[in-house]
Amino acid sequence: MKRIITLGILLCAISGMAQTDSTKNQKADTIRVGGITIIRKAGSKERQIVHDRDYKISSRRRVNNSNLSTNWWIFDLGWSNYTDNTNYASAAAQAYAPGANSSWLKTKSGRSRNVNVWFFMQKLNMSKHILNLKYGLGLELNNYFYKQPIRYDANPPAQANPAIITYDVTAGRSYSKNKLAADYLTVPLMLNLNFTPRRHNGFGISGGVSLGYLYNSRNKTVTSDEGKRKSKDDFDLEKWKLSYVGEISLGPVRFYGSYAMKNMYSRGLDVTPYNFGFRLSNW
Repeated sequence: MKRIITLGILLCAISGMAQTDSTKNQKADTIRVGGITIIRKAGSKERQIVHDRDYKISSRRRVNNSNLSTNWWIFDLGWSNYTDNTNYASAAAQAYAPGANSSWLKTKSGRSRNVNVWFFMQKLNMSKHILNLKYGLGLELNNYFYKQPIRYDANPPAQANPAIITYDVTAGRSYSKNKLAADYLTVPLMLNLNFTPRRHNGFGISGGVSLGYLYNSRNKTVTSDEGKRKSKDDFDLEKWKLSYVGEISLGPVRFYGSYAMKNMYSRGLDVTPYNFGFRLSNW
């Protein structure tokens, strides 16, 4: 009997030893997904999620700036207009446009357009890509649409200071279009401040001057009896146009503007043109 009891005690001891915690030698399972670490404790179904604060995901497009970058084929879409400070009572104004008054050169609101086509613009780093020099080459195309039935004469009389603009009083004639187009080959030069140099669509401003050369000008009319008529001449416009120019970049949206430093006519009238609008550009 004693042998049976002793055997039972030994079996119980062996069974107890077999049931001791075997998870002490197990290792925890770890899974890492991006900036998140998932830890499963050994011998447990519980999971601990740890966020890695040093892991960052940025949706912004960053660029590696070079000291000289080029942007090809930039387009400006905007409006043209001018300030008219002409003294129409003066002899010079009356010689250029006999009988003229302040209403003759009034433009149609919102109709006068400006389209610029820049073949290229370059940006040269001057200081940490924050201060840059911008310059380029392109065409400025200006269209001034008139309210009044005025005409520019491409073949004025062979005399000193001939009349260029006349008021059309032809009976029964109506105008559906009357515009002056003045096109310039232009070189802009600006200082650029880029406040976010590591971003593709950043924030910045530019300001400077531009020099343009008048390579084409014309007066185009469409009337009820004549149809389309085009008169091409320089009309005593100034050959050179010097302007203040500026640009504002607000992320992907860019605005431009220009204001001439002097009169666009070489005689008679005192008219200073300006342009503003949207710029379609990579930077």
